[in-house]
Amino acid sequence: QVQLVESGGGLVQAGGSLRVSCAASGRTFSRYAMGWFRQAPGKEREFVAGISRGGGRTDYADSVKGRFTISRDNAKNTVDLQMNSLKPEDTADYYCAGDYLGVVPGTTAEQYDYWGQGTQVTVSS
Repeated sequence: QVQLVESGGGLVQAGGSLRVSCAASGRTFSRYAMGWFRQAPGKEREFVAGISRGGGRTDYADSVKGRFTISRDNAKNTVDLQMNSLKPEDTADYYCAGDYLGVVPGTTAEQYDYWGQGTQVTVSS
């Protein structure tokens, strides 16, 4: 089992950058494929980015490709999401999620076993 805690959310102007982080407890972090999802008010939770257990494979939603970068540090038990060129439509609660023994980064919420509580990101126009 892993516990996930997000941090780094906040308010930023459109065009700006923000980095959100997820810290995982436990000694088996490297056994989890990790993902970032987001949920805006009144909308369903959607996939943002995913990374494989070793970090060699990543996947992104079309809406964030070229702007967001997911990375992980298995020695520090962290997974980060660097968000550049932010847009108002990126405003949402951002959640990290873990998929135990996931082979590839999943793109649907159902593929993930553990979730953090989320961190809020607000992009003003």
